[in-house]
Amino acid sequence: MGFGGKLQCFGLLVTLAGTAGCTAFAPPPPEIPEQPAPEVVTPVAPPKVVEPSEASKQLTTYYKRLQNDLLTQGLLRGDGGGPDTQFTDTQLARDFVRIALFNEYRDDSDFRNAHSTVSKLRRWDQPIRMSVEFGSTVPYAQRDQDKASVQTYAARLSRLTGVPITFDNTNPNYHVLFLGEDDRRAFEPKLRELIPTISDATVRAFVNLPRDQLCVVIGTFVPGHSSYTKAIAVIRAEHPNLMRSACIHEELAQGMGLANDSPGARPSIFNDDEEFALLTTHDELLLQMLYDPRLETGMDPATAAPIARLIARDLMAQGAS
Repeated sequence: MGFGGKLQCFGLLVTLAGTAGCTAFAPPPPEIPEQPAPEVVTPVAPPKVVEPSEASKQLTTYYKRLQNDLLTQGLLRGDGGGPDTQFTDTQLARDFVRIALFNEYRDDSDFRNAHSTVSKLRRWDQPIRMSVEFGSTVPYAQRDQDKASVQTYAARLSRLTGVPITFDNTNPNYHVLFLGEDDRRAFEPKLRELIPTISDATVRAFVNLPRDQLCVVIGTFVPGHSSYTKAIAVIRAEHPNLMRSACIHEELAQGMGLANDSPGARPSIFNDDEEFALLTTHDELLLQMLYDPRLETGMDPATAAPIARLIARDLMAQGAS
């Protein structure tokens, strides 16, 4: 019983010595050092979930209807592609060039109009320290679900790319934010703190994100270089479950370096037709290609394209389809 058992045993010895009339020979009781009072730790209550505004509630209704409409049309597939979506190594290489070597938006974009521009090959050359953060209007059960989804998917991205991904809330370089309308509009100071060089146009777009912009990711790198140093993915908390999962899959993969969309890519989440909600076999191959050691960060399309064709041919020869 530890220290308590010893105290009970010593008390019994003192009592017996007194009963025998030999108290003069009884050893003096040892001094028991005074123990400091145990520190009282007051449990910290989790922050209270704030009631969302009427505007946020209206968005929740809108996105629920949108998800139902897309599902009714046979979209938001989660099967990864099947017999109806066969592709060749030539198509895979073409899709890679269009998705990995072009940007969907300019660096100072307002996210309202896609403007595809040529880019050098961008990817992570350092381990990713990911954090999952939630706005005050996000319910606790939804937080638990989304955090688990991000952790599972991040492990998949790490296996495909070879980039170590750990979760670190103290010094993250990849922020995954689940924000309601009210949370996002109050996030401007934090956004400027995270990315001091961010343009005013991008900040305004972030704060006033158009309704048809379902989610977004911002990647940063040192000027003159193409290796990512930080990424911030923003996912609307008003989305229903499947649409939040779709945003997790697309934005986190885009934040790995597949920055563009292509209308010809199929089966793929990097296509604005919303046919697929979750990462497909085709998209897994794109991620493997992006981090293949035969390619180098900073390569231009003319240099990277012929290498991409070789990599695509090798992957398809291994049985991918």
